[in-house]
Amino acid sequence: MTLLYKSTRDAGNIVSASQAILQGLATDGGLYVPTELPKLTLDFDELAKQSYQEVAFTIMSAFYPDFTEEELRHCIHSAYDEKFDDAAIAPVVKKGNDYYLELFHGSTIAFKDMALSILPYLMTTSAKKNGVDSEIVILTATSGDTGKAAMAGFADVPGTKIIVFYPRDGVSKIQEKQMVTQKGDNTYVVAIDGNFDDAQSTVKALFNDEALKQKLAENGKQFSSANSINIGRLIPQVVYYVYAYAQLVKAEEIKNGDQINVSVPTGNFGNILAGYYAKQLGVPFNQLICASNPNKVLTDFFQTGVYDRNRPFFVTSSPSMDILISSNLERLIFHLTGDDVTKTKELMDQLSSAGSYEITPEMKAKLADFYGDFATEEETKQAIEKVYQAANYVIDPHTAVAAGVLEKYQAQSDLPALVVSTASPYKFPRVVVEALTNTVTDKDDFELVHELNGLSNVAIPKAVTELNDAPIRHNRVIAAGDMKACVEDLLGVN
Repeated sequence: MTLLYKSTRDAGNIVSASQAILQGLATDGGLYVPTELPKLTLDFDELAKQSYQEVAFTIMSAFYPDFTEEELRHCIHSAYDEKFDDAAIAPVVKKGNDYYLELFHGSTIAFKDMALSILPYLMTTSAKKNGVDSEIVILTATSGDTGKAAMAGFADVPGTKIIVFYPRDGVSKIQEKQMVTQKGDNTYVVAIDGNFDDAQSTVKALFNDEALKQKLAENGKQFSSANSINIGRLIPQVVYYVYAYAQLVKAEEIKNGDQINVSVPTGNFGNILAGYYAKQLGVPFNQLICASNPNKVLTDFFQTGVYDRNRPFFVTSSPSMDILISSNLERLIFHLTGDDVTKTKELMDQLSSAGSYEITPEMKAKLADFYGDFATEEETKQAIEKVYQAANYVIDPHTAVAAGVLEKYQAQSDLPALVVSTASPYKFPRVVVEALTNTVTDKDDFELVHELNGLSNVAIPKAVTELNDAPIRHNRVIAAGDMKACVEDLLGVN
């Protein structure tokens, strides 16, 4: 049976991998998942000898069977090249007793580079494969990192435009400066007066707006997504989990087959879902630790079986996780129902109408792979300081959430642990410097970059140094309710 992709909300909506990549969101509002998991025998003694690019080909060729070897190798080698400042692409480093999977060596110094470096190549290849000559409009919401990484990937790619919405007061100053200085004649960045959930909910609604889709079609355009709802984003993330385990085997830190725990800072649920798929493929993960900040909607879900977004929204020091609607959780819910589209749609409709749903006891029993907990703001700060004092290693606040929650879990398990490190500390210099010096400062973020450099002895990344003199190119701010009109205006279809 050829691996295809099916919607979580309509059993009859089945497409090829390339069609799923092009569409992003399923036409019925659901998310695409594989019709079956590929049958792979992962020999980690062999994978340990392979480069990141070779491991990527092994995994992606299994999930994207309608891509030829030549097409897929072109996408992989175009993505994972000198844009990354470490030849390992995603190095694993041992600090203290734990291991850190560094996913911030790409051009925007955050883990979104791992998937968004390859998505433009997957998407343009998919368009050619399917005879699509419409201009592809990437429409996305960001809580800080996706937007910049997506724009960096799609900037000046022929046949594409990209529009990014972000919460004006919900990202770090470095994140915002990265976005508003983005080059590319086809890039548009718009701040909204609202939070990430407002932006993401409206983007999903625009994807399902039939009248708008018709307007776009009449003007030779079609929407696609760069968010992790797109399987062109999700599957490349599976790669680094397989690669990380292989690297631990290579370094003789573990033996092939040894179980390890993985702690993942989690907001939209895509990153940890990729880890879940990696475990399903045969990576020996014991527990997938879902680490949240005070917006702990996922912690409560894993502990109670109730998903409830009707709660206060907190702006925290880990802004990329300031999310109450974790879109990718729908894929896990679908699997928990036994791939029941009716039940999945019913639960998602409850989330839309009432803001909450509760899974059955039978579904909850299938959550044994996951452990959910959260770190307070004080615990996040303490984790930054503890790791620095113990290992002379500086971590960003999102990684600190994962480290802090891991410390709580380790009372239950003494297995080796991998912390997924999702951003460079240079992306959040204020939070990190204040945690390390135990002070509150009124210095600006760029002054703090140099202070962090003195504390960490880690070179300031090019992604930050080049921001100093970069001109502001995007300064539009709108109300969340005006997003549709804004899109129509930017695309000239109003």
